[in-house]
Amino acid sequence: MSENIFIDEAIITVSAGKGGDGVVSFRREKFIPKGGPDGGDGGDGGNVIIVSKIDKNTLVDFRYKKKFKAEDGKNGQGKKMHGRNGKNLIIEVPIGTLVYDYDTNELIADLKYPNQYVVVARGGKGGRGNIHFVNSTVQAPTIAEKGVEGEVRKLRLELKVLADVGIIGFPNVGKSTLISVISNAKPKIANYHFTTLIPNLGVVEMGDGNNFVVADIPGLVPGAHEGTGLGDKFLKHVERCYCLVHILDISEMEGRSAIDDYYTIRNELEKFSPNLAQKLEIVAANKADLLDEEELKKRINILESKLNKKVIPISAATKKNVDILLNEIWDNIKEMRVDRQREIMESLKNAPEKLKLKIKPVDVEIPKKVKFEIIKWDEDVYEITGNDVELLLKRYPIDQKDARIKILEILEKSGLEKTLKNLGVKEGDTVYLGNFAFEYME
Repeated sequence: MSENIFIDEAIITVSAGKGGDGVVSFRREKFIPKGGPDGGDGGDGGNVIIVSKIDKNTLVDFRYKKKFKAEDGKNGQGKKMHGRNGKNLIIEVPIGTLVYDYDTNELIADLKYPNQYVVVARGGKGGRGNIHFVNSTVQAPTIAEKGVEGEVRKLRLELKVLADVGIIGFPNVGKSTLISVISNAKPKIANYHFTTLIPNLGVVEMGDGNNFVVADIPGLVPGAHEGTGLGDKFLKHVERCYCLVHILDISEMEGRSAIDDYYTIRNELEKFSPNLAQKLEIVAANKADLLDEEELKKRINILESKLNKKVIPISAATKKNVDILLNEIWDNIKEMRVDRQREIMESLKNAPEKLKLKIKPVDVEIPKKVKFEIIKWDEDVYEITGNDVELLLKRYPIDQKDARIKILEILEKSGLEKTLKNLGVKEGDTVYLGNFAFEYME
């Protein structure tokens, strides 16, 4: 596998922490043999948070690790002790990452700046201990709530490289050679008639502390917008560039016309993204060293008249006119580049050292009346079931006496007795609720 591996898309599943359970406890101290209830609440589950980081470049961290889980809240304890909240799980991604909901394709966040964050899964609320269930008729409640499950979500992460300049053009026109000459990138260069599958990124130093990032965008061949040659996966990386540098092969040694090449690539851009096609474009005619001066001048004149654009003849191999091309690029992007750098520095300066978030945990409100259905499994065996019943059983532990009473009270108010009688239930029949069996009595 190449060391220069570039991962620009990942699918992951994130699970927030479950809330801790409340506890049933009673005060037991010397000289107070029958103290009141003192069961504490469970802690809230941890949240899953995605944060953009300036020192991350790819999504390679998600190549093998696909599942992420935040910590569960701790259970409550006696003496009214609250369980500890679960720790948040922080997932770091590069700047330029788009976060989508995998199932709905909804864009959740576009992380353009350093230290931007988005909460992608909220932890569940901790359950209440038995101190909350004291009332005038029940002085020693044996009931406590279970913690609520945290959110689980499948996400698609997509990275759009934050390059200032995108280098586009047919395979084998010299893009990789040019980027190796003008920047610190070291792409593999050979006479390939197919396209590289890894975008080459490099930083171009212009002196006086000025620089810009170039991206050699591979995969751009006829039909790229439909996925041919993986072009659609890589075209997105130029969408955020300030400027496109379109490289043509002026020597036409491959047997293709430079003019035809230009319009083929432009057609791909327009079909993929009209917005992308409107970006500033600088045209450079590479391999000028393979033609004599007279022929070169003639071909450049024809190109400029046909395209109605200025064309800069260059030779990436001999570095001829490469400095002219770089100055042209810098003159066109420097103001936008400086503004962008200022935004990034301001973002870093204003970013807090630690995330201090107030995130409302996931809670489940049990309605006063619930919907349920009765399944008759045998002549004398019935089961109470349904989504609302599942909610009740998730919230209240049915093995606790007062919790069972509470569940049955809610079901009674919702018409349980009448429904059972309509189905022909008799004294002594067995009625299941979750994993608990009741003997029916009038």
